[in-house]
Amino acid sequence: MQVQDIMTQNVITVAPNATVEQATQLMVNHHISALPVIDEKGAILGIVSEGDLMRRVEGASDQKKSWWLHLFADKVDSAADFIALKGRFVRDVMTSQVVTVTPEMAVGEVARLLAEKHIKRAPVVKNDRLVGIVSRANLLHALAVIPQQKVNAQASDLEKREIILSTLAKVPELNINHLNVVVEGDQVDVWGVASSKEEERAIKVALENISGLGQVSYNLGRLPGYAWGI
Repeated sequence: MQVQDIMTQNVITVAPNATVEQATQLMVNHHISALPVIDEKGAILGIVSEGDLMRRVEGASDQKKSWWLHLFADKVDSAADFIALKGRFVRDVMTSQVVTVTPEMAVGEVARLLAEKHIKRAPVVKNDRLVGIVSRANLLHALAVIPQQKVNAQASDLEKREIILSTLAKVPELNINHLNVVVEGDQVDVWGVASSKEEERAIKVALENISGLGQVSYNLGRLPGYAWGI
């Protein structure tokens, strides 16, 4: 699955010369928490978020001060503070260094990127133009529609067994040579050993993601030297 399959295409944007009040009203009206900032050609210049606006209240550089002290402060400590507190336009408060993704990027790669960068969303750019935005909410929606692998009702016992073994082979650190799978019609028996409680559960999870197998019975023990509670 790629970004273009889950991204929001009709993106609410704002111009850099829009006022902070206008940007805030756009967020409120459309129930969104961030606005990509674009120029007249659709190129992305930055992004303004609730966090940027909160820093306007709290101060740009000194996060230790209480926000209400800033409201009553007679002076600010730096030029950055002054811009954050007094700037009237989006260009004054937006984040300029924006992490962007492409429509063809894999959804899993985007999930890792958002986690690594500690961000909630990323604009989607193609040919230097904004074409969408992908957020954590989009990723959650993608998880909700991930289809189960299905076994054809006409599949032979051998075909079912091959599907099961190929699925189990994707479980990290699992040695499928320690397992034997017996398929007879709608009955599947999994025999063998698992090295841990988690590995045993992973085997079950893998098969639970295959629909149409019928009744699955697990007959799993432990390798010598492994305790049941490990």
